[in-house]
Amino acid sequence: MHTHRTEHSQQTIVAIATASGRGGVGVVRASGSAAAINALMQAICNKTLTPRHATYGAFLDANQQAIDHGLALYFNAPHSYTGEHVLELQGHGGPVVMQLLLRRCLQAGAAHDVRLASAGEFTERAYLNDKMDLAQAEAVVDLIEASTEAAAKSAVKSLTGEFSDKIHDLVAQVVHLRMLVEATLDFPEEEIDFLEKANAYGQLDRIQTQLAAVLATAKQGALLRDGVNVVLVGQPNVGKSSLLNALAGEDIAIVTPIAGTTRDTVTQAVQIQGVPLNIIDTAGLRSTEDLVEQIGIERTWAAVAKADVVLHLTDAAQSEDNNPQTSDDAAFLDELSQKIPTGTPRLTLLNKSDLLPKIHPTRADDEPHHRIHISAKTGAGLDLLRDQLLQIVGFEQTAGDVFIARERHLTALRHADEHLQAAYAHALTRSDALDLFAEELRLTQESLNQITGEFTSDDLLGVIFSSFCIGK
Repeated sequence: MHTHRTEHSQQTIVAIATASGRGGVGVVRASGSAAAINALMQAICNKTLTPRHATYGAFLDANQQAIDHGLALYFNAPHSYTGEHVLELQGHGGPVVMQLLLRRCLQAGAAHDVRLASAGEFTERAYLNDKMDLAQAEAVVDLIEASTEAAAKSAVKSLTGEFSDKIHDLVAQVVHLRMLVEATLDFPEEEIDFLEKANAYGQLDRIQTQLAAVLATAKQGALLRDGVNVVLVGQPNVGKSSLLNALAGEDIAIVTPIAGTTRDTVTQAVQIQGVPLNIIDTAGLRSTEDLVEQIGIERTWAAVAKADVVLHLTDAAQSEDNNPQTSDDAAFLDELSQKIPTGTPRLTLLNKSDLLPKIHPTRADDEPHHRIHISAKTGAGLDLLRDQLLQIVGFEQTAGDVFIARERHLTALRHADEHLQAAYAHALTRSDALDLFAEELRLTQESLNQITGEFTSDDLLGVIFSSFCIGK
C-alpha cells in the first residue's frame, strides 16, 4: 500500500454519491469491512446480495417499511472502486429520500462504527488500496469539473493512466542511471571507463529530452483544467461589454451608449479550441465622483492584478495612424502599465473599426504589445483575437494527446528538470563529483514520484482529497 492505514481510515464510510438536488436517480454508497457491509445488506435489503449483480427491491427502514424501491449493488473486495467491500443503493434522486436512506445506513451500521464519509474519502481509499495512483485520483475530480470537451477528454487520459505511464517510464530510466552511477562509486578506478561504456551521459540527455516533452504536454493539460483569466479594461463606452457579448455569443452584459454602465466585474466562461477562458468585463477606467462607480474601478484594478491576460480596449476612431498615444485614454496607459504585474501579457484592441473611413490592417506590428483592429458589432477581427489569445497563453492547437495536469504536477516536473540539470553539471566536472551526480538523480526520482504518490506526505494527501466532493 502507498501509506500506513490509520484506525480512522479503516472504518466503514457512507455518503450520498450523487449531486445534491432532484434527479431521476440518487446513489448512497458505503465502503468498508465485510461485516459492516453485510449488516447493511441484511438490514436495508433483507438479503445477501450476489457480487456485481444488480438486485431490485425495497430499501427498508428500522420498522421494515419501505423508504424507497431501487437497485442494490454489492462489490466484494478487492474488486471495487475503493478496493474494499462496497454497497451502492440506487434509488430515486429526491433530497429527502436520499437523506432518509443515508440516515438508515448510519443507524443500521452503528454497531460496526459506520460513519459519514469526508470529502474525497472514497477516492482516497482507492489510492491507499493501490486501485489508482495519485495523478489518476486527481483526474477523477478533474473529469467531474471539466468545463470543456477537451478538458474532459484530457482528464480521461490521466484517469486511465497515460500521464502516470509517462512518469513511471521516466522514473525507471532515472533509477537505471542511478544504479550505474552508484555502482561506480564502489570501483573508483574504473568509473570513467564504466560510465562511458554504459553511455551514461547519453542516457541523461535522453531523460532530459523526454522530461521536457512531458512538461510541455502537462502545461497544455493545466491550461485545459485551470482555464485562463482574461480581463477587459478601458475607458467607459469603448465597447467592453459588447466584446464580452460577442465572444460569449449571447447578451449577458448591459450595452448602452451611457458611460459608466458597468459598475462591477461581470464574468463569462467561453471556450476557444477547447481551452476554457473566463472573460472578465470591468468597470470603465475614468475619473468619477460616483462612489459606486469608484468601487467598481477599484475592483477593476483588483481583477487586473490576478489576470493571466489583459485586453486593453480603446476606440479605433480616436487612435489615428495606429498610435494609441493620441487617444483620449492615453492618460490611463501609464497607470495600466504600472498596475499590470510584470510578465502578464497585454493585447491592445482598437474597437469600432467598422466606423473608420478607411480600411486599416487587422493587426499592426507594435511589440511588445500586439494591436488588433476589431469590431465587436460586426465581428471583424474576432477570429484573429481568439488565435492571438491562444498564442499568448501558449496553447498548441494541434495538441492531440494532452493529459490533464495541475500546478502541483508542473512544479514537480520543473524541480525534476532542475535536478537533472544539476546532475549534468556534476557529470561534466571532476570524477570525484559522481556522488553529487548520484544525489541529484535521487532528488529527480523523488520529484517525479510526488506526481504519482509513490513518495508523498500525509499532509499533501489531506489537501488533495479535501478538494473532492462528498461521496467521491
